[in-house]
Amino acid sequence: MTASDRPLRIALLSYRSKPHVGGQGIYIRHLSRELVALGHRVDVFSGQPYPELDPGSVLRKIPSLDLYRDEDPFRTPRLREYRDWIDVLETAAMWTGAFPEPLTFSIRALRELSRRRDDFDIVHDNQVLGYGLLGVRRLGLPLLTSIHHPISVDRRIELAAARGFSRLSKRRWYAFVRMQARVARRAGPIITVSESSRQDICRDFKVPLENVGVVPLGVDIRLFHPRAPQRVPGRIVAVASADSPMKGIATLLRAVAKVVTERDVHLTVVGKPTPGGDTLRLTAELSLAGNVTFVHGISDTDMAELLASAEIAVVPSLYEGFSLPAVEHMASGTPLVASRTGALPEVAGEAAVLVSPGDAEELAAALRRLHDSPEQRARLGEQAWQRVQRLYAWPAVARATVEHYLAAISAAGGLGGREASAPQDGTAGSLEASAPQDGTAGSLGGASPQDGTPARPGGPTARPGRRQEQQEAASPGSRSISEWDKVDGSGGTGSC
Repeated sequence: MTASDRPLRIALLSYRSKPHVGGQGIYIRHLSRELVALGHRVDVFSGQPYPELDPGSVLRKIPSLDLYRDEDPFRTPRLREYRDWIDVLETAAMWTGAFPEPLTFSIRALRELSRRRDDFDIVHDNQVLGYGLLGVRRLGLPLLTSIHHPISVDRRIELAAARGFSRLSKRRWYAFVRMQARVARRAGPIITVSESSRQDICRDFKVPLENVGVVPLGVDIRLFHPRAPQRVPGRIVAVASADSPMKGIATLLRAVAKVVTERDVHLTVVGKPTPGGDTLRLTAELSLAGNVTFVHGISDTDMAELLASAEIAVVPSLYEGFSLPAVEHMASGTPLVASRTGALPEVAGEAAVLVSPGDAEELAAALRRLHDSPEQRARLGEQAWQRVQRLYAWPAVARATVEHYLAAISAAGGLGGREASAPQDGTAGSLEASAPQDGTAGSLGGASPQDGTPARPGGPTARPGRRQEQQEAASPGSRSISEWDKVDGSGGTGSC
């Protein structure tokens, strides 16, 4: 049996995997399911919120302090919740306005992987890009990184929309982007979801273009597909984080406010606006309370039925690296109006009406034309459904991802002596002996390996031997952040 025929043992990392919003949890669920269907073994290592996984994949919980939980965001943990120095770092960063989860998850994940380095053939990082992951290849494990789009784009858009103190706070919040750029240059091979994102990663993160492959995202066409021919008259639907300026909901609300004066339409936004926030204030200012509904927390089935019931779907974003909602709208056979920005033209092709991002007048005109033309809606809906079936199926995404796994393994020297066969009973094999029975990824209590404190900056910089490298990689607490930044596994920084 050749290496390419052998089932792989895959560690799939995601620092947060919200099941129904944001895309990360959706990607983790569907990719892991299809990888298992191909015969591979997948262990998903995730912080909160945890993903919903289909049978066959194994969830390995790496709990954070969950400082941003929906019901109590920016909470202060009780003293008894602290387990080690990583928890202290996480809270301190939050108190100073930073977003620490990519960094702290990466250190916890490295700790877990160091205990189980012989249990996996490949580590797949789903856009964590924390300093801790620079130690993965020092464990002898090949690493492949997914970047759906560089968060530097979000930062630019949010800073452009911010004023006064808000601008300073957002600059601090997005401080982790600098770390992600550094890690992206050093981590090795990368896959992204579109050619547009590939160019953005190259430009913003200074990653060599040849290091980045493209594997589009998929949609579950068993769930998202055209349904009953009778759609709700005048229903417009959008799926977006309601308060994120990048998602363009403000532009959509202004466009709908123009359309409702002449047409009988109603907008449903799948997203949770902040009480008293900008989105709800704008809705009130435009007198749209009777024409706009915000829904959240709905099931996958209810979501699919909602999308398929609309006459028009809108993705009004100022930028998208791919846009799973756009593909879900298209799979539902719903005619789509999307911004002419980022990867949206690439994703939608000829199966959508494209408008200038941020232009409420142009968007309103497109909505009027589609509302008044059943023939154009039917044509666009059919084109969209055909395009999805041809290009965006999850099984094809999984097969393409496996090809990148094999390339990363080959570049790292192959599977070597590892036996890559999956257990016959479908369990996680030797992991069961070391993983706790409650599904968490080992004990995080006590200090980290060695003395549990970061190394003093300014120590020796000579390159360690192989044994020392593995010892250091197994002990994330033995490096300071500045020292992680010096680890270079890429062979150079490269450029576009």
